[in-house]
Amino acid sequence: MTDPNKQILLDGRSVKRALARMARELVEHVGGVENLALIGIHRRGVDLAAWLAREIERDEGVKVATGSLDITLYRDDLMAIGPRPVVGETRLPPEGIEGKVVAIVDDVLFTGRTVRAALDELTDFGRPRRILLCVLVDRGGRELPIHADIVGKRYTVEDGDRVEVMVPDVDGQFGVALVKGALG
Repeated sequence: MTDPNKQILLDGRSVKRALARMARELVEHVGGVENLALIGIHRRGVDLAAWLAREIERDEGVKVATGSLDITLYRDDLMAIGPRPVVGETRLPPEGIEGKVVAIVDDVLFTGRTVRAALDELTDFGRPRRILLCVLVDRGGRELPIHADIVGKRYTVEDGDRVEVMVPDVDGQFGVALVKGALG
C-alpha cells in the first residue's frame, strides 16, 4: 500500500547519478583530491560521504579520507530533546583535519542549524584549510546564512512538509521522497 502523502522525488538510480555528479563537481571545485577529507553528519550523511569517497576513488584512483560527526551535543535545541540524548560516534581521519580541505556531507539542507553545529564541532578538532558543504538535497527554508557548495538536487518545499532521504546502510535502498504534512 502506498502512502498518498508521500511523493518520490528521486529513485535509487537518480540518487546514484546525483552522487556521481557531486563527486566530480567536488574534485573540480577543490582542484583535485590532495588533502581532501569527506566528513559525513550522522546518520545518512555518513553513508553519502562514503559513497562520494568511493566515486572519487573510482574516478581519480586515489583513496579519500573519510570520517563522521555526531552533532548531538552541539545542537542549539539540546534541552528540547530530553535529559539523556543518544550520542553517536565522531570519527575523524587518523591524520586529523588540520590544514585539510574538509567537505561536510549531509543528506538535506534545511534551516542550516545542523550545519552550524557541525562547524562548531569540527573546529573543536582543528583548523581545516577550507570547509565545504555537500548536500544531496537543498530544500530551502534557511534560518541561518548557510549555503551548500555542492548540491545534488534543489527543491522548494512547503512549510510543514519533509524531505526524506533513504540510504542503503540505514534504509536498504537509495531514494528521496517528499512527505506532505510531516512538519520539517
